Formats: sequence, structure tokens, C-alpha cells
Amino acid sequence: MLKIITKTTFKAFLMLFCAMLSALPGFSQQTTIKGQVKDATNAQGLGGVTVVVKGGTTSTQTAADGTFTLSVNRGAVLLFTYVGYAEREITVEQSDNLDVLLSPSDNMLEELVVVGYGSQKRSDITGSVASVPKERLSRLPVTNVMQAIQGSVSNVNITQASSVPGDEPSTLIRGQNSMSANTGPYFVVDGIPLTRTGGSINDINPNDIESVEILKDPSAVAIYGVNGSNGVILITTKRGTTGKPTIRYSGYGGVEEAAHILTPVSGEELLNRYKEYARINNSALYNGGPVRNEFEYDNYVNGTTTDWFDAVMQTGVIQNHNIGISGGSENARYFISTDYLDQKGILKGYNYKRYSFRANTDFTATKYLSAGTSTFVVAHNRDGGRANLMQAAAMSPYARMYNDNGSLTQFPMYSEQLWSNPLLPTTLNPERREFNVTLNGYAELNFGQIWSPLAGLKYRFNGGFSFVPKRTNEYEGESVYNFAGFGRITNNESQTYTIENILTYNKDFGLHHVDFTGLYAAKSQYYQEAIATGEIFPNDALGWGNLGGASTQKVSSRASLYRSLSQMARVNYGYDSRYMLTLTVRRDGASQFGENYKFGTFPSAAVAWNVHNETFMEPIKNTVNNLKWRISYGVSGNEAVPVNDALALLVSNPLTMGGQSSAAIRYRAQMGNGDLRWEKTAGFNTGVDFGLWNNRLTGTIDFYRTHTQDMLLRQNLPRLTGFDWVWSNLGKLENTGIDVTLTSKNIAKGNFSWSSTVVFAHNKNKIVEIYGDGKDDIANRWFIGHPVGVIYDYTKVGIWQESEIAAGVNKGWDEQAEAGAVKLADLSGDGIINNDDRRVLGQTAPKWTAGLTNTFTYKDFGLNIFVTTTQGALRDNPQINGASDEMGRRSTPAALGYWTPENQSNEWRSLSNRSNIYGYRFPSNASFTRLKDVTFSYNLPKAVASRIGIGGVTAYASGRNLYTWTNWLGWDPEARDVPRGNSVDGVGDALNYPMVRTYVLGLNLTF
Repeated sequence: MLKIITKTTFKAFLMLFCAMLSALPGFSQQTTIKGQVKDATNAQGLGGVTVVVKGGTTSTQTAADGTFTLSVNRGAVLLFTYVGYAEREITVEQSDNLDVLLSPSDNMLEELVVVGYGSQKRSDITGSVASVPKERLSRLPVTNVMQAIQGSVSNVNITQASSVPGDEPSTLIRGQNSMSANTGPYFVVDGIPLTRTGGSINDINPNDIESVEILKDPSAVAIYGVNGSNGVILITTKRGTTGKPTIRYSGYGGVEEAAHILTPVSGEELLNRYKEYARINNSALYNGGPVRNEFEYDNYVNGTTTDWFDAVMQTGVIQNHNIGISGGSENARYFISTDYLDQKGILKGYNYKRYSFRANTDFTATKYLSAGTSTFVVAHNRDGGRANLMQAAAMSPYARMYNDNGSLTQFPMYSEQLWSNPLLPTTLNPERREFNVTLNGYAELNFGQIWSPLAGLKYRFNGGFSFVPKRTNEYEGESVYNFAGFGRITNNESQTYTIENILTYNKDFGLHHVDFTGLYAAKSQYYQEAIATGEIFPNDALGWGNLGGASTQKVSSRASLYRSLSQMARVNYGYDSRYMLTLTVRRDGASQFGENYKFGTFPSAAVAWNVHNETFMEPIKNTVNNLKWRISYGVSGNEAVPVNDALALLVSNPLTMGGQSSAAIRYRAQMGNGDLRWEKTAGFNTGVDFGLWNNRLTGTIDFYRTHTQDMLLRQNLPRLTGFDWVWSNLGKLENTGIDVTLTSKNIAKGNFSWSSTVVFAHNKNKIVEIYGDGKDDIANRWFIGHPVGVIYDYTKVGIWQESEIAAGVNKGWDEQAEAGAVKLADLSGDGIINNDDRRVLGQTAPKWTAGLTNTFTYKDFGLNIFVTTTQGALRDNPQINGASDEMGRRSTPAALGYWTPENQSNEWRSLSNRSNIYGYRFPSNASFTRLKDVTFSYNLPKAVASRIGIGGVTAYASGRNLYTWTNWLGWDPEARDVPRGNSVDGVGDALNYPMVRTYVLGLNLTF
């Protein structure tokens, strides 16, 4: 009874309170305003214009024809904003029909930019924040938004090491800030973190993305504290608009092919190699020659050859279809999107399908209360057995593909059993499924709409839940010559809860502006995994569906719980749009750290000066339109170590004694560390933003230096301790570099325009300290004064020639040398070649990168050409390194030569098994310049589109990875190329995949 009385009393009190509020002077009578926003130059309607009640929360966006409807108070001021156009304010009078004209503007300083837990005008930003060009998000055939960003943002190094359908690229912002811990950026989607939920950027459909901002400097990333040391990427998805529903269709379809084929030797060339290999290694050929193996001999005699690349490759096909619907009233707006992606790879069996659904909603319940959701569901399917490119590259053209009964051979070059049939895995049918169900919501309370003295004070609640289950089912049986049978089922899932309480306050005091942001947040992630395997099955009929039928069964499982707690405060102060100050402090606690250091504090400060707003700049304001100087310093963190790795845990193993099974308890190999704490990166950044000659030339230049200490290193321990390793806070690391972005409007006359954007980035990474003893860690390839990733090897100075060996030149140098072997420098001068002669030869990360975008428009036609370059990277070359004794057994690249007594090359070694006894890995220059993408588009004139009842039509043709200039000998200098070795599906050489060239036709329609 008490509960009923309490609820009734509260409801009555709330109704009375609202009635009293409505009587206050601030609550005027509302009216419905209708209108249309047009381009002032051609009177065309502008879709997507934001219409906001100044000082309030009510807002909408115009429909495709520029129309809008909004309920407001009489006397309210409407603010109209649209990218590329000057803002306009209109006071609502008696008229309920508005005809609003917006004029194009070159001033982008008023554009709102997402900066984390809010947004700021670009002119007020004190940190280094880069925005991704919007055109790269809408007309490129990418399955992952990071592929569209690649090369277009300065010092954001995105590497597409794998073109396997569904694989996401790796991203590194301003160099590597850690040696053992994770170095990837922190992803935030619609204000809710995506990182540490078990999901990935692949879950976000590129068609749903409205904007992408990248936070790079200490001031910008410090607001995310422990998650900010590797940079932060903020993704904002599309929201609903007011007015009748707008339907948008985006789709493309196209074909894919290998960007470069690593041409194998011909049959005749391979026979010559076989002959030379047999001679120099004193080995016999099969049946007297000219081939090595039985199966090869039969095909050689019969004149039968096979193109193994043709056997495992196919024309790839990609298609994507997306339908988005947006609309609503002034009190309820929605954006709904559904997407289907289907990609058939260029290697047989590599398939990827993605199904996704998104629903974003925004509701205005009252003047002071609004709420909304940002939810999505996505399913990934990577089913299918996959051909092995590495095995195909090894095959002799005389190798036998099929047995007499039509089945695939196990070893096509039998009796050679080193190489198996590259098509055998395609007879399998493993399932690889992954899902992401994310439900995010917010509620915002505007206190200024309740009581006018509180104008500018808002509270926002963000809540998120993510459920990410994954499963892999696989079975191997007779089709791959596993007559016992092997099956495995792997299931794992993560459940993540995120809660954020955000308090903001914005206030102008004359020429002074102050805004405050406060945060209290908590996060929890539960992860579990279960693996069941079975061996020795009676038959292959049920596969993984009956692991209980296996003679040998094994089950394992694990689980973990991660929790974090965060508080943050940020203050922005501005005076007269000239001087800006940002102060931020964040405190984070995470469960995976030691008992003594659960929490870490991360402060930052930044100042900026809009020089162009000073009176002394008036005489040159037509020349210098924008000039802002920024400087910042801050500390961010890294928590990227596995959960529970700071603890000394016990593990159990089955133990059989006296015919009985029991559990044996022991410490695991890892020692606990109660003092394990945050890895911290302190950084300094200074930069300048400028616009010259009526913004014909605009740009940003940033210089930065970061210093990471207390690095999270996995330190090896002496076995006498009873442990193998421990996580410790050791070492120091530095990054120094420069970011440059320049945009020029080269021509803008009449119907023709040409603009160019250049991005340039240089980063120098250096290890300052490792274990505190001044010594290098050669085993991990960590060297003080050098970058984290280096090539540490001998120095090749040529090939030993017969005349040199006869003259004894190798004496006191390399006593084991023989003609045709690799000649290595004796750098230590001790008369022998040993480990003392190895040196750091270069770095695996590029020394500098650059990109050039040229955009041409003529009337309704557009052409966009993007070229990117990566310079100064060094990589071990597996194609050259794997060609010693294996060259005598496989169809190696035709471009790879070899030394013979008749052709005494000083570049290529001989086919002798002793031509590289020291294990030199043949590091090669991996620099390249790539014609990354070219897009030609056509926009149907709006007048024509409206006559046929369509809001807008854009058709385009696009190509990606069209050509690469490089001296690299291999599939591609960027692509993964794992040497032969033991691997299971998903790891190692089984996932070698060439770089892909793509051609698509696309269409965007608006109704």
C-alpha cells in the first residue's frame, strides 16, 4: 500500500511541478515551423542541413529536397549549419513558412568536430585531431572503414598485411608506444567504446558511418586515460532526420584479381634447376632424370603439365547492398540500416559474408529530457575449406593433381612428402561464425530547460551492452588422408557492460567562454572459452557433430572477468575566440593490475592561439585567413595485458598413479607481480593550422615527442625460481615525428575545379632503456637506441666465387665458405663468421609515408585519384630465404636466379644446401608507391532527379590497388608471406594470400 501511495503522490507532484514550470516566462507557446533550405547560388534544395534551436536541444535535419518541420517557441532563434556553407540564424516570428538561403563558405573553422565526450568548433580545438575526408567513406569498395582511411590521414599507419576476405588491417598511430603490450588504437563508436568488448572494427558497416575523427596528441587522447596511449579513433554513425522518410540505397558489385602474380619457373627451367641441384649436392634424380620424383616422371613422359596457380585461384567477386531509412518528427527521429556483403576470394574456399542491421533512434520526451539508442546486430560467416597458396607455389608443373580414381593426391610430387596437395583443404567444410549484438542507449537531461539559471548544464547517461559469441567447428577425415579422423569445436563469448555518467556545463561570460565535462564510468567484461577435441572416429559421417564417438576425447575451458572504473574532468576556457586553454585529468582503475597499483592518474594541458583573430592581422586578413598555434603536454596509459596475468595462479593437470586418475596442482609458468602498474606515455605536441589566400591553401603541421616508461614487458626468469616469466614494468621508449597535411584548391573556375591534398608523416622510434642494466635483448631483437621492430642480421657483401676460394681469400674470413655461398662481412674482425658479426640493418616500420589525393570536378562529373607511398621499411624476404635446398624441390619464382660455375652471379647464391649455413634471412627493401584507388563518379542533376521522383542519384566506377611500384621480390611488400612450417587453419602459411586488385561499379540512390 505504501508503494502505491508513494507512486501516486510522486506522479501528482511531477504533474504539478511541470504545470508550474509551464507558467514561467521561459515557457512560451509553441508553433510549428515549416520551411525549405536552399543553396543561395542555384536555389537547389539542400538535404542534411542541421536546424537547431539556439540554446536548446530541439533539432532536426532537412530532407533530400531541403524541407523541414520543427515545433519551436515563438521568438526562438533557429541556427542553420551545413558543411561548406556559412551558418545562418533566423528568429521565428508569426510566419510558419521559411525560405532559407545558405551561401557557400570556405571557412571550415565553425565546423563541429567530435573530440570525445562531446564536440567543439574546429577553431576552438587545442589538440591534434584529424578528420577523415567524407568522400572516402561513401564511394570506395571497402569491407572495413580502416581500408578507406589507409594513407589519407597523416601518421596513421594502416597496414593491409592480409587481403583474406574479412580480415581487418592493423593500425598504428604515431609509432609504436609499447614493446610487449597492445599498440592498436582505441575505438569508440557513438560515444561507447568498441575496444575491449570482443568486437572489432569489422562489425561496423562503413555505409552507416557519418564521420571519423582521430585523436593523436596527448591533450586529445588524455580524456580516455589508460586507453589513449596508442591514439583514439572516434566513429559517429548516421542519425535520423525530421520529416517524411528518406530511403537511401547504396550498392556496388565487382571483381577481384591478384594485384601481382609471382610467376613460377617453366617446366624447362625447373628441369635445369633439378639438374644443377643434383650436381652441386651430389644427389640422384628419379630414374636417372630429368625429374626428382615418381609422379613427376610419369607426367614428364606423358607431356602433362599443370598450372597450379590457376588451379587454386579464381576470379573473385564482391557485392554489397545497403538500405537505409531515416525520418521522424521533431520529437522522434530514427535511422535504420540493413546491409549485406558477399565476397568470394581469389583463392578457392576463401569466402566472407556479413549481415548487419542497425537502428539509431532519438527521442525528445520533454524540453528538458531526450533519449536515444544506437544498436546493431552483425553476423560474420567465413565457412569453407581453403586452398593453400604456399603449397601451390611449391608445386612442380609436372606434379600430379589427381589419383587414377579422380581423388586428389596427397603428395603431388610423391615420393617427395614435404609438400602436400594445395587443394586438399578445399574438401573440408569447417564453420567459422562470429556475431555481435550491441545495445547502446543514452538519456540526456537539460537543466537549463527546467530552470533558466542552470542554462548550459546537462547530464547524460550512456549505457552499453555487447554480446559477442564466436564458434569454429572443424573436422578432418579421409578426404585429407587422415584415416583416424580428428574433430574440434571451439566456442567462446564475451559479455561487456559499459556505464557512463557525463556532466557538462557551457557558459559564455561576455568575451569569455567556459565549458566543463565530468565523467564517472564503469566497465565489465566476462569472457569464457571451451574447446572439445576428438581423435580416432569409426567413420567421417557425423564429423564434429559426434565428438563423443571418438576413442580419444579432450575438453578444456577457461574464463576471465575484467573490470574498470574511471573518473575524468575536463575544462575548456576561451577568450574572444583568440586564446584557448584545455585542462584534463583522468583516473582509471583496472582489475588486471597488481593489488598495490590498481589505479593510475593521467593529466594533460593544452593551449591554442587563434592568431588570425588579432587586430594586428587585419592588414593581411585576405591573405592569411586562418592561423592557429597549438601546444600540449599530457600523460596517457596502456592497460593491454591479459586479465589475471599479474597473479600467481594454480593450474591442474591429470595425473595417473597406481591405476587411478587424480588432479595434480602446480603453479603455472607465470610468476605473479603485486606491483604491476600502468604503462604510461607522456607526450609533447606543438602544431600550427593555417589557411592562405582565401583558403586556397590550407594545412596543418604538427611536431611531437612521446616518452613511454614503466613499459609492460614479459620478462624471462631463471628456471631455478620455479617460473618461466613475469610481467614487469621495465624499459623506456621514445617516439619523435612530424605530421603534415596540405590542401590546395588549384583551379576553381566556372564548372571546373581541381583540388589536391598531400599528407606526409615521419616517425622515429627509439628504445631508451630495457631492463635498467644498459644491455640489449638480442633474443627479442630489442636494442637500445634503435626502434622496437628491427632487422638484426649479417651484412651480405656478395657471393663467394671459385677464383676467390682457389686463391684462399676466405682464409681468416670464412673458413667454411664454398663457391656460390653467401659472402658475409666479418664486422668483428676476428677472422670467423659468427653471431658477433650481426648488426641492426634497418627497421621494419617505414621511416616516412605520404599520400596524394587529386580531385577533379566538371559539372556533375567527378574524378578522384589517390596515390600512397611507404618508404624506408626493411623486411626479411621469405621467397629468397626459402630457396636453398627447397629450391631443388619446388617451383620457386622465375625472377629468383642461382649461381652456377658457368654463371657466377654475385647476387644469387648457388643451389647448394651449404650456400647459406649461417642462416642469413635476405632482408630486402620493402618500400613501395601504390596507385591506391581511382574513382569516377556522376551525379544526376537534382532537377532531373526530382522530375522522375528521386531525391538523388550517384553512379561511380572505382578501382583499388591498381598498380604498385616496388623493387620487392615477392607477392607484395605489404602482404603477409609466411614461410613453410607447421600450421593449422587460421595460423601460419595456411593464410598466405596475395594482394588483391578490385574493380567495382556502384550506385547510390535517395528517395
